[in-house]
Amino acid sequence: MADGRLERLEGIVSTYGGCLVAYSGGVDSTFLLAVARRVLGERVAAVTVRTLFHEPEEIDEARRRAVAIGVTHGVLALDLQAHPEVLANPHDRCYHCKRLVFSALQRRAGELGLPVLADATHAGDLLERRPGIRALRELGVASPLAEAGLAKADIRALSAALGIEGAERPSSPCLATRVPFDSPITEERLRRIAGAERTLRARGFAGIRVRDYGDLARIEVRPEDLERAVARPERSGIVGSLRGLGYRYVTLDLAGYRSGSMDEALPASRLAPTGGREG
Repeated sequence: MADGRLERLEGIVSTYGGCLVAYSGGVDSTFLLAVARRVLGERVAAVTVRTLFHEPEEIDEARRRAVAIGVTHGVLALDLQAHPEVLANPHDRCYHCKRLVFSALQRRAGELGLPVLADATHAGDLLERRPGIRALRELGVASPLAEAGLAKADIRALSAALGIEGAERPSSPCLATRVPFDSPITEERLRRIAGAERTLRARGFAGIRVRDYGDLARIEVRPEDLERAVARPERSGIVGSLRGLGYRYVTLDLAGYRSGSMDEALPASRLAPTGGREG
């Protein structure tokens, strides 16, 4: 399967002796966790980091999936309020955040006696912009999916073939990716974004983002959903719901959903590949 890359991945993981998987509960980290459990048995654990950038239900889902795989799951809480270099939201915010998160995960791996900390960066991520990957490299975090040459499509296909739950789940990066760079991130702002996206999902939209510009919300939906989003009564329902959350203006991006649209505002000098878009 995937041209022998699954076997290559298993071979890489087998050299670890034991590992802690940085576990978000998404498609990529769930696949990695399941493969690590098959290869390493009891010598694998999963830890999900809880910050204000993630919704509480994501933690619950991650725990459920880890338990279903048969892996011990832990939660590590980090208070980002004490880190203004993250909440100021510079263009390399992801670097500062990942540096904090993975330093804490390294300490947890040491406490658990697990020699390797692994994350779910994949080969496709390395072709685009993601400042956080620099932090992983500096800290010596293993990225076995990327090392095995597996990209997102491979991971979805292999997850389905192996019967791993949720192979087709949409990506769900942290809520901070919805805020323009250099615009401060606050807990209130993130709650509003989360509420707006829950509203759209409840109305049957998938693969959506609500980008927050203060009193203006820029909604991205899949191109095939654009007509439904502007048709009555759907349009009125969306506008009313988002205004109820505190947005004064509700706009629809006619280009549709695309990963990393906030990067479009950055100068070309900052768009060199560093790992992947931020969501």
